[in-house]
Amino acid sequence: MTVHFIGAGPGAADLLTLRAARLLATSPVCVYAGTYVTADVLEHCPPGAELVDSQHLNLDDITAVLVRADRAGQDVARLCSGDPSIYSAVAEQTRRLDGAGVPWDVTPGVPAYAAAAALLGRELTVPEVAQTVILTRAQARSTRMPEGEQLSRLAASGATLVLHLAITRMRAVAEELAPVYGADCPVAVVHRATAPDEQVLRGTLADIANQVERLGLRQAAVILVGRVLTAQGFVDSHLYASRRSPAG
Repeated sequence: MTVHFIGAGPGAADLLTLRAARLLATSPVCVYAGTYVTADVLEHCPPGAELVDSQHLNLDDITAVLVRADRAGQDVARLCSGDPSIYSAVAEQTRRLDGAGVPWDVTPGVPAYAAAAALLGRELTVPEVAQTVILTRAQARSTRMPEGEQLSRLAASGATLVLHLAITRMRAVAEELAPVYGADCPVAVVHRATAPDEQVLRGTLADIANQVERLGLRQAAVILVGRVLTAQGFVDSHLYASRRSPAG
């Protein structure tokens, strides 16, 4: 049997891919993170499916559930919030599954930062403003960041910066980035994008921390930083620039 790592998307049940919905509907076991995955998403599971909330389980506990299901001849839908390619612990889990001889595959999902940009109605790569997007996080009570990945160093390029797992350090993040981008640099915080209780905050590096702290946001938020968030009057991209008709 197979463990299917499935991108659950940012929150809304209708943002699952067709493949994700099909795998959920045919897997008798579903392991999900209750902190992020909504009840509407779980409605794609078949009647009587075993639903395991992983938010209070460690990796060994989760692996035990996955291996047990495999030994029982059951497929497992392992839901990951957003897309499994970032901050999903897929690498750690698949390493353990390989050691146990359990087959697995990955189905991509709509990443949270893409849903956040959609809610903001902004493209994150604007001609001659920013053509690079950096996905990262902040150092807190979490795994140590690799050498050279300090926020100020990443921001020095002027790229659009997208931070996951950083909302509890919003003030420290703003203070570190303000000398690089400027205190007036636009910032948006999208909390639980596309979920019924979604919240969107707009501000600058000078005031965004006050807004976040006033609302008491603690998790499930994406922070976007960069001039693209308010850019106006930029040039058209070369792809869509006017083209002269061939001579003759």
